[in-house]
Amino acid sequence: MKKELIIREPELYFDSIHNELNNFLRDTFLHPVFSNPLNVKKNSIWRPAVEVKQNDKEYKIKVQLPGVDKNDIDVELDNDFMTITAEIEEEKEQKDEKEMNEKFHTCEFRYGKYQRTISFDQPIKTSEAQAEYKNGILTIKIPKQSVEHISSRKLEII
Repeated sequence: MKKELIIREPELYFDSIHNELNNFLRDTFLHPVFSNPLNVKKNSIWRPAVEVKQNDKEYKIKVQLPGVDKNDIDVELDNDFMTITAEIEEEKEQKDEKEMNEKFHTCEFRYGKYQRTISFDQPIKTSEAQAEYKNGILTIKIPKQSVEHISSRKLEII
């Protein structure tokens, strides 16, 4: 039986599209002084791409966080959801007088905060979860809790 992928956070999905559209319109139609791309990107909350797989025993989640240091990643687990937060800051470097007059021609790097909440359709064992970060990919394995299937019964009213 093939299972279909379910989008579980439609309101966050549309918030992301709304933010991207606002950033595009601001960058396109406002004067560059008001729409410095670095300021826009620093103040935005980005949604990293995720891949969620599951089998009978566990969930396996992959999150793309390129350029993020593993010490800047925070994963919070609850019974039926997980929130991943990360931050990447613009590199600060010492500049000589010649470099002080440099201006960005193009900047497509995403600086700022990344956040993504994933909900699960079954309770998870938070104490047994494992995470690994390698080559910009955060991989998290979370075992499922077994759920008792109780047969329905008719309640007698007295």
